[in-house]
Amino acid sequence: MKVAVIQFKASTSKEINLKKITSYISKAASKNATFCAFPEFMMFYTNSSQTSKQLASLSETIKGNFVTAIAKAAKENKIQVVGSFYEKSKTKDRVYDTAFVIDKSGKVISTYRKIHLYDALGFKESDKMKSGSKISKPINTSIGKIGMMICYDLRFPEMSRSLAAAGSEILVAPSAWVKGNMKEEHWITINKTRAIENGCYVIAPDQVGNTYCGRSLVVDPYGKVLLDMKKKQGISFVDIDPDKVRQTRKILPLLKNRRTDVYPTLKA
Repeated sequence: MKVAVIQFKASTSKEINLKKITSYISKAASKNATFCAFPEFMMFYTNSSQTSKQLASLSETIKGNFVTAIAKAAKENKIQVVGSFYEKSKTKDRVYDTAFVIDKSGKVISTYRKIHLYDALGFKESDKMKSGSKISKPINTSIGKIGMMICYDLRFPEMSRSLAAAGSEILVAPSAWVKGNMKEEHWITINKTRAIENGCYVIAPDQVGNTYCGRSLVVDPYGKVLLDMKKKQGISFVDIDPDKVRQTRKILPLLKNRRTDVYPTLKA
C-alpha cells in the first residue's frame, strides 16, 4: 500500500496552508497513494507572540471550513487523509490539538485530542491548549489498523503500547518537533524505538522550518528507517506491507511475551 507523507513549513495564514494541503492531496492521489499523512499544526503556524485568545479565535470545530475543505479534497481524490487542526473547546482561551482521519468518501472516521501537552524544555503548550482525556481506539484504514498519536505523545511508551495492545499495526504521529540540543537524535531514536518495541510501522510526518526540525520519518516494524525527509519540503512516498507486521510479531513476539500478570506487583 502506497503512503504519501507531507513535510512542509506552515505559514501563519490558514488560507495559504489549506491551498497547499489540498494540492498535496491531489498530488498524492495522482501517484496512486491510498493514504496521505500531514504534520501537526498544519492549520497555521503559531508564533510566541500570539496570545491564547487570538489562537482560540482562529480555531474551528470539526465541521468548520478547514476540515470540511480537506474532506472534500479527500472525496474528490478518493484518498484517505490524516491531519490535524486547532479545535475549539468550551474554555474560551484554550484549544485542543486534534488529529483526524478522513476516509476516501470524505467522512471523518476518527478524531484524537492530544493528551500529552508539550510542557517541557522551556515550552508550555498548556498556556494555550487544553489536553484531551482519552486515547482513541485503533481504526481500520486502507493501509491497516492505525493508532493515532501526536508529537510529544511519542515520548510516552505507555500510550504506544496501549495502542499496539489494542490492535494497532501502524502508529501515525503528526508532529511539529521543536529544534534544540539533541532534539533530532531524540526524534529518530524515539520513533525507531516505538516501532521496534511494538512490532509496528511508525509514520511520523513533521513540520519543517520556523522552530521545527523536519526529518519526517517512516519506520518499519523491525526498526528500519524507510523514509527520512531531512529538511525537504514536499511529498514523499513509501510502500507499507501489513504482512510485515504479522511476520515481525511472529518472530519477535514482544506483545505476546509481556508479563502483565507480574508488572502490577511492583509498588512505588
